Amino acid sequence: MGILGAVERANTFQKTRLFTLINQHFKNSIKGKTFALWGLSFKPKTDDMREAPSRVLMEALWAAGASVRAYDPEAMAETRRLYPEQALLQLIDSQDDVLEGADALVICTEWQHFRAPDFDQIKSLLKQPVIFDGRNLYDPEKMASLGFTYYAIGRGASVVPH
Repeated sequence: MGILGAVERANTFQKTRLFTLINQHFKNSIKGKTFALWGLSFKPKTDDMREAPSRVLMEALWAAGASVRAYDPEAMAETRRLYPEQALLQLIDSQDDVLEGADALVICTEWQHFRAPDFDQIKSLLKQPVIFDGRNLYDPEKMASLGFTYYAIGRGASVVPH
């Protein structure tokens, strides 16, 4: 039982880590901010949102007064079913359109087409070039050289552009 409890605590910590980084980056002032979210499902190639980190993150952002613009290739209908009345959620049909006017991009699911995006376009659509990557999709040094502040879960400190 002790091992299972430790695993559950570790999983819960990992699911809240993105929110903690976001809150720290914005100096505990995320009320009124908008976050673009790529990936809602628990894993790629499914619409399954049970135990999905995106749910924990979105609910924490909403509780703090932030709004979410989200895109997922498979889980949009499931998200509508789970959150039919959530005024702080906008589901957008394009991974590029979801970025428009957002304060930062957050990646929650490692869908294949998130692996090689147009970084210039991302930069031009976000209010500021900040990415919180819960799936470690990109090389931190490359992101810094492109001018992004990049937080990769599990890779240690964030990388800030030079």
